[in-house]
Amino acid sequence: MRLAAVLRRSTRALAGVACSCALAAPAAAQVADPHYGDALFQFFQERHFTSVTTLMVSQHFERLPWHEDDAEVLRGGLLLSYGLHREAGQIFAGLIERGAKPAVRDRAWYYLAKIRYQRGYLAEGLDAITRIEGQLPGALEEDRALLHANLLLARGDAPAAAAVLQRIAPASAAAPYARYNLGVALVRGGDGSAGRALLDELGRAPAPNEELRSLRDKANVALGFAALKDEQPEQARVALERVRLDSPQASKALLGFGWAAAALKQPKAALVPWTELAGRDAADAAVLEASIALPYAYAELGAYGQALARYQDAIGAYAREQRALDESIAAVRRGTLVDALAAKNPGEEMGWFWALRELPEMPHAGHLAPVLAGHAFQEAFKNYRDLLFLAGNLKGWQDSLGVFGDMVDTRRRAFAERLPEFLSRSRELAMAPLKARRDALAAQLQQAESAADGQAFADTREQALIERLDRVQTALKQSGGDPEAAAARERTRRVAGALEWQLAQRHAERLWAARKALAATDTALAEAREREAALVKAQRDEPARIAAFAQRIPPLAQRITALIPRVDTLAAEQKREVQELAVAELQRQKDRLNGYTVQARFAIAQLQDRARLAQAPGGPDAAR
Repeated sequence: MRLAAVLRRSTRALAGVACSCALAAPAAAQVADPHYGDALFQFFQERHFTSVTTLMVSQHFERLPWHEDDAEVLRGGLLLSYGLHREAGQIFAGLIERGAKPAVRDRAWYYLAKIRYQRGYLAEGLDAITRIEGQLPGALEEDRALLHANLLLARGDAPAAAAVLQRIAPASAAAPYARYNLGVALVRGGDGSAGRALLDELGRAPAPNEELRSLRDKANVALGFAALKDEQPEQARVALERVRLDSPQASKALLGFGWAAAALKQPKAALVPWTELAGRDAADAAVLEASIALPYAYAELGAYGQALARYQDAIGAYAREQRALDESIAAVRRGTLVDALAAKNPGEEMGWFWALRELPEMPHAGHLAPVLAGHAFQEAFKNYRDLLFLAGNLKGWQDSLGVFGDMVDTRRRAFAERLPEFLSRSRELAMAPLKARRDALAAQLQQAESAADGQAFADTREQALIERLDRVQTALKQSGGDPEAAAARERTRRVAGALEWQLAQRHAERLWAARKALAATDTALAEAREREAALVKAQRDEPARIAAFAQRIPPLAQRITALIPRVDTLAAEQKREVQELAVAELQRQKDRLNGYTVQARFAIAQLQDRARLAQAPGGPDAAR
């Protein structure tokens, strides 16, 4: 079994954690730039298009002084998710040239290696992953080892892939997948005994969940077929017997078990698994092979009549399956498959880890499994979906430009209507008189502070008392030497002294309050001056600014108008590419059926030759 098929399952569990570790590493302690945090938030909400556009706008306006390198890694990773590996490579190369931190540089190379592998650029991916110098954060280091091994194995270097996998810690979350991949790599690298021992250990290990049970079944199937290849049918049967009958690997296991029995010259024992397999879904390749393996077993037992009938049934089944495949191919060419997949798997935005979740209604749904499982088909359909998203986005932007034009016109009218009012109010609130009043108040405050004059800070009630006492004292001075007047003058003197003492006690507090009020006045006057300057600036700059916005809209409209047909054309071409990939896979199924049909016809010819020889004068009586 190819290691790529296994990694598709293992990386599905690790991909989200890995990417989170890679992107969150610089921000785990603290995000110093709020705009960078906004881009990260959009990413973790799986709004990747919004994330990359938000990030690029923030970079354009230089809003990320604390996270420049981290922002570039994030932007490069998001561009990689859309397959723009050349642009991402330029970003990462720029990070390296300007001396980015090793941790940032290593994450950049990891992303580049991952997308190059997904896009089939194996040599370039291997070059990128070997440039990683340090340890990657968290589970990303384990994913890096799996990716490195996958690249090496895809390049045909199984021993090097085994060496990489052996470095993964046995207690890590990726250890079961690493052991499976290691076993496959050892078998393919020539160390069959060590590889089979590892697969056998994994095939007998307890599995607490469905994912690990499925991995265990894969290990047993891989072990069984490796033993068959090495002409060890007994060991193959032991391994294949451990596969669950309801497992996705059961069909392959039943097929292999039957061939193991046939290799042991036990055709009767081969009938059991092959009969079970022949009753399953004919879209499964193992079932199709069992359709001619079963009559082969009957022929080995000497039951030529049953063998002939089974071969003829197989040819009929292959013909029906050929017609069904032709119907599926016709449906694919009409666009039924691609359109239905796009309709049943909507997504808010494009994204790296987006995957098919709902299958469409097709004439023969069983044909879809090998089609949809293909990595090339998945990537091609992802590109098609991205183009559909961009087409919708461009149409939305085209509609928004009309709204932007209305907004600019509204702003221009509002500015023209409100400017006279603001100018009138500005003239009413002339700054020179206000400044003069402030200076006069400041001089009075300074004089009161120098003279320690408590009466200067008297409130309204206290001012009324002072004036009343002045009138009383003046009247008493004019009263002459009347004894009662003298007593009144004494009482008045005492009241005036008490009032003066109260004012003196409150002098410091009131002086502080007056200074504070004067400072607030200064602040208000400064704000008024700033607003006056802003108003003057707005009179000069705002019409030009509004005109600049208005001038940007027509070129943007032209660009969008030019891009819409280009994207539509690319989407149509990509749709055809996706359809051709699906048709190619279905055609391979047809070719396989043609091969089985030829084998069945050849076997029938052999049986007929035996029958003629048996009926010839003096021939052996072998026909049954």
